[in-house]
Amino acid sequence: MSTPRRSYFDWNATAPLRGEARAAMQAALATTGNASSVHAEGRAARALIEQARADVAALVGAEAKQVIFTAGGTEANALALTPQLEAGSDKTPRGALLVSAVEHPSVLAGGRFAQVEIVPVDAQGRVDPVQLQKKVEQTERPLVSVMFANNETGIIQPIADMGAIVHAAGGLLHVDAVQGAGRVACDMVALGADLMTVSGHKIGGPQGVGALVRRADLHLPALIRGGGQERGYRAGTENVAAIAGFGAAARAALAEREAAASRMAGLRDRIEAGLRAENPDVVIFGAGAERLPNTISFSKPGMKAETAIIAFDLNGIAVSSGAACSSGKVQPSHVLAAMGVDPALAGGAIRLSLGWETTEDDAGNVLNAWRKVASALSKGRGIAA
Repeated sequence: MSTPRRSYFDWNATAPLRGEARAAMQAALATTGNASSVHAEGRAARALIEQARADVAALVGAEAKQVIFTAGGTEANALALTPQLEAGSDKTPRGALLVSAVEHPSVLAGGRFAQVEIVPVDAQGRVDPVQLQKKVEQTERPLVSVMFANNETGIIQPIADMGAIVHAAGGLLHVDAVQGAGRVACDMVALGADLMTVSGHKIGGPQGVGALVRRADLHLPALIRGGGQERGYRAGTENVAAIAGFGAAARAALAEREAAASRMAGLRDRIEAGLRAENPDVVIFGAGAERLPNTISFSKPGMKAETAIIAFDLNGIAVSSGAACSSGKVQPSHVLAAMGVDPALAGGAIRLSLGWETTEDDAGNVLNAWRKVASALSKGRGIAA
């Protein structure tokens, strides 16, 4: 008896490895040299890194020299969040770090800043521009860090508008584009971002590699010291295979971005309509805001996320309750709390995130599973496949 095909709806946690990335990594693993060596083998490794640097830069409208490779998005955020940001000859430290209330934990932790000030969001999860204006005007030389799109709800922030506010007050803007880059346009210049974080495994590259992309005239102290790699910004022998895979994934994501976004948006809308048709009391978080084309965050009164996740899993569907960055346990969402969502409703929040391999059959599978889950939950009984 064959095992039924499972449907994967947790792409915001990690995407499957693209074929292009796998091939690039296999080729890189056959390369012997250290990229810091000057002999032919070292130069071959260096060439792979520099090609990947150009491909990652192109994904966000930057130049290759602006890209600093790291071990992932979390490290890139930690590297970016420092008071010691030098803009050209200006070496005066940043006065404070301002972050939105819905940021990833690696940003909320504050990096190398001693204090973090929180900027509130509205009921749709968007930064309040009035509050942002007030806070940046009260802070001397602030660094503001805001994610391009939320990992739980998919809500897209008005980054260009925020950039104008921040720069008018003499501040700098860091954008965590881990969820947005490769899915929708994330051009650093158009957005007014001074620093931008991207990650390999969200776009079909390997886990354990990311990048901080900095404005060309912006300099910052290394977080990891002891070597001259990455132009002195990140010490340690480069992970050539992971970087090569990241670059190949970035190139593939950029090539198919518009077509993939249009197709995923259609599937997202079909699934949301199906969820509501089965249960009219389903709440789609952020439904009234601009969102990523691949993300659905929903709940219904009386539902418990942990129970629902297990039920979906038993029915062949991989979903999550939000970010997959802590202990693997279902925990209250700080994102939904910041949006003012009732704790009881937030406690049932489920995230469905789609990707380039998600099919119409997958959409049908998740809706069929939801009928079983919702029916069982409404009857207050256990759930089986």
